[in-house]
Formats: sequence, structure tokens, C-alpha cells
Amino acid sequence: NMNANEVIANRALELLGKSKGDYAELHPNTHVNMSQSTNDVYPSALKLALLRRTGRLVEEIDRLAEAFGRKGEQFSSIIKMGRTQLQDAVPMTLGQEFRAWGVTLGEGGERITRALPGLKQLNLGGTAIGTGINTDARYAQRVVDELAKQTGLGLSLAADLIEETQDTSGFVELAGVFKMMAVRLSKICNDLRLLSSGPRCGFGEINLPAAQPGSSIMPGKVNPVIPEVVNQVAFQVIGLDTTVAMAAEAGQLELNVFEPIIAFDLLSAIRMMRRAMETLRRRCVDGITANEAVCRQHVHQSIGVVTALNPLLGYEKTSQVAKLALDTGRPVYDLVLERGWLTEQQLDEALSPEAMIRPSLGKDGD
Repeated sequence: NMNANEVIANRALELLGKSKGDYAELHPNTHVNMSQSTNDVYPSALKLALLRRTGRLVEEIDRLAEAFGRKGEQFSSIIKMGRTQLQDAVPMTLGQEFRAWGVTLGEGGERITRALPGLKQLNLGGTAIGTGINTDARYAQRVVDELAKQTGLGLSLAADLIEETQDTSGFVELAGVFKMMAVRLSKICNDLRLLSSGPRCGFGEINLPAAQPGSSIMPGKVNPVIPEVVNQVAFQVIGLDTTVAMAAEAGQLELNVFEPIIAFDLLSAIRMMRRAMETLRRRCVDGITANEAVCRQHVHQSIGVVTALNPLLGYEKTSQVAKLALDTGRPVYDLVLERGWLTEQQLDEALSPEAMIRPSLGKDGD
């Protein structure tokens, strides 16, 4: 704040035709800092910076969500096996999986946006501790109104300037939703790495664009380096949330003197996440391709499809079929058919991919 006051004062002196440093004419504290204190100007400036930069972050989140949505449409007809606890569950489409990731990111961006109103209440005009010492009684409201007009950010004067000067909960809330976003993003990258594992001894359901040679010793190896980079950014952002929380907790009485680390970490989190998501979108998601044959083969080989027979056979019989299929390696379809429990038509209908990827009980109008 003092550096800004000095720069403004010396530039003003130049414009007045005076020498820089001629503070008898115009002083950084007496004149430029009139009705102000670092304790209200600094947090207000930080809030403006966060509001603007977080807006750009949300724009990048939306672009990444849209990229996953486009892949969802592209892969909408590709049947694959859904998994829970890394075990075969029930079929779904690869498009449903990608679409869900897009929804997760979009909803995360909405949560970040909902945290921004806490940054729009300023303590500007409260000066040292919020009492407004050395200001005109009309100053605080007028300066905030003018700032709101110039920025268009919907700013308002806090109801209690003493409380606003010492409280940093708006920053804590923002750090928390950044952590939430980082967790979601990292989980998606974990999934991308897992689904692309292989190429022959892993899941191998999708292909990530090759960014660089994967190994100095293993020729032909391609590593999922872009998702791994994003994972590491997420780890950093998650840690920054803890730093912000500790800095907020360490404030004492009428002022929190640890706002510099809060500012550094929040602005760093925005910068890192925005760049990471742009990199993930442009150098990974946009170029993902599907191995449709592998996805379909996994469905055909899985005993998880037996779940679709529950409404027809009941839990006990389907459990028997699942165990037999696992023990013998034979298809579920054949085991049920040879026992006469269902007809071919019933099995074809129950085990059709279209029936297994959406609610299938009842009929229209029931």
C-alpha cells in the first residue's frame, strides 16, 4: 500500500511540474493516503483481484466442462462396463461417463461463483480497525459506491466495518471451493489415467494424446503426463487451502496480519488451476479417442450383466449364475438359457445394451 502511495505521489508531482520526492508539495501519507489505511485498502484491493480472476477461472472451467460434454456426445453409442470399487458393475456408455465429468466440472464452477458474494462486501473507509478514524462520515459509503460504479462488480459497504476488517471468512470460503474444484479435477484425471492404462495389459478403453516419449529406458511407452500434471496442481491447491485456513485462524483481535499469504495462495491457486485446465482441455481431452472394440469386449466378458436379470430371476438365481459364470468362464446368457429359466427372446431383451444403460422396469403409461 505504501509503495502504491509513493508511486502515485511521485507521478502526481511530475504532472504538477515538481520534482519527485518533493513531498512538501504532495505527500504519500498526508495527501495520497488521505482517509485510507493499509488495513482497509489492502483487503479491498485483494477482493477486487480475486473477483476478476476467479471470473476468468470459471470461464476456463466452463470450457473444460463443454469439452467433456462434446466427448460425451461423440462417445454416446459406445457401450462399456461401469465399475464400482474397481470391480465390474453394470453397463453404461462411454458417453455417459464423459458427460458426467462435464457436469461435475460445471457444477463445481457454479459453486465457486456462489462463493463470490462474500468478497463483494468491503471495509474500505474503515481505516485502521474499522472505526473510520480520520475520515469524513460520508466517505466510506461514497467511495464504495464509486468503486462499484467503476468496476461493475456489485460491491457494497460491509454492515459492520470493524467485523469486516478482522474477519477473513470470505477468503476461507473461496479457498474451500477451490479445494473442492481441485479434488473433482484430480479424480477425473485419475479416471482418465486408469481408463487409458495399457495398451495391452490395462483397461485400454480410451487413448490419450501422446505428449512426449514416455520412458528413457522403455521404447514405445506413452505416459499420461497431462493428467499427471493436473493431479499435481490439484495437490498443491488442496495444500493451499490449509495454508489459508491457518492464516485466517491466526488473526488476532482487530486485524489479521496474515493476509499476504492468503493473497499469494488464492491468486496462485487461480493461476495454476486455470492453466492446468486449459492444458488438460487442449492437450488431452480434445484429442481423446475411444477403443470401442475393447469397451464392448469388456461388457461381453463381464458377469456384471447378470444384474439386469435380477427382476426376472430374483437375487438367489442370479447369484448362482454369477458364480457359475465366474467359475466356468461361460457366458451368463448360455448358463441361463440351458437351465430353461428364460427364453432367448427374454434374454435378448434383458441383456441388450439399450436396456441396461437406462431405467428398464415398467412401460410407458404404467
